[in-house]
Amino acid sequence: MKLLLVDDDADLRAVTGFALQQAGFLVIGASTVPGAVEAFERERPDLVLLDINLPGGTGFDACRAIRRTSRVPIMMLTVRGEEEDLVRALELGADDYLTKPFSPRTLIARVRALLRRAGLESGGRTTAGELALDAEALTLGIGAERMVRLTRLEFRLLQLLLAHAGQPVPTDRLLAHVWGHKGGGDRQVLKQLVHRLRLKLGEGGDAVDRIETIPAVGYRLNTGLHTALDTNVNTGPLPRD
Repeated sequence: MKLLLVDDDADLRAVTGFALQQAGFLVIGASTVPGAVEAFERERPDLVLLDINLPGGTGFDACRAIRRTSRVPIMMLTVRGEEEDLVRALELGADDYLTKPFSPRTLIARVRALLRRAGLESGGRTTAGELALDAEALTLGIGAERMVRLTRLEFRLLQLLLAHAGQPVPTDRLLAHVWGHKGGGDRQVLKQLVHRLRLKLGEGGDAVDRIETIPAVGYRLNTGLHTALDTNVNTGPLPRD
């Protein structure tokens, strides 16, 4: 599941986004009203978390713009708890409203409940083509019968690549998603992580890479390839999660 988190507080956005990522969600961030609308049109998320106080307008403006073209679930996040704001948000088409401060557990529970009400909850599974990524089991299924187990770092890398299957994903964006606000990732470690995943997916020799290197850009996941899967390969040490 892909979430769009819109908040102009960079620290709060980083911490909240990391908590949602740990819960198995793919998080796209934005900090302004124009940025939120552009990110929504580009990413087409499954749910939007929208702060009311934003540069370039208000969360109400962003909600109105999104509702012109989509019925995606929207949850308003704000330090303001006035009834007038709540009524206005609901009238504009918001589906839920959460007042700051809130705990990550509360937010995640409310997000999952909203997804269930919208009929969008998928049990933590992200799919594209013949690939199915399971956030709860930390596994990647290939077709009906093949499956590999993943570390949390491997899962985060595949999560972002799978959400943008067939499209190049910049290296910096992958680093930020895999290691979150804690940092610690670098390009060489990312290369090692990609190499390990390629081995797990059975790539090598004359096989075409599922995870394709895009020079000077990043990586691209190709979902329509049919390569052999070797779940017993010895991939060597990996950085600790």
